[in-house]
Amino acid sequence: EKSSESFVQAIARAAADKKAEEIIILDMREVCSYTDFFLICEGRSSRQTKAIADEIRVRMKAEGTPPLRVEGEVRGDWVLMDYLTVVVHIFTPEARDFYRLEVLWKEAPRVEAAVS
Repeated sequence: EKSSESFVQAIARAAADKKAEEIIILDMREVCSYTDFFLICEGRSSRQTKAIADEIRVRMKAEGTPPLRVEGEVRGDWVLMDYLTVVVHIFTPEARDFYRLEVLWKEAPRVEAAVS
């Protein structure tokens, strides 16, 4: 079984490959009980957020881990992908500014996304 750390980094790479911007990983292990990491990123448009979500879904499924659930793909301004140990939030810039998850969870330590 893969560690949640390596899993969240694999998701970050998939997102980066679809040109996701402002990729942030929050270590949630000390601040909430239902997941280990949040990965927050953005696409320039709802079309791009959906493309990012598709890329993550295809790549993680190929590694044997489909998402438990995906929400928000119809509108595309906030796509949420639940992988249990990692919850992925893919926003348009406007939705990210509105929901401000990084501010809401500011006590969660940030982890560097290894996507160079």
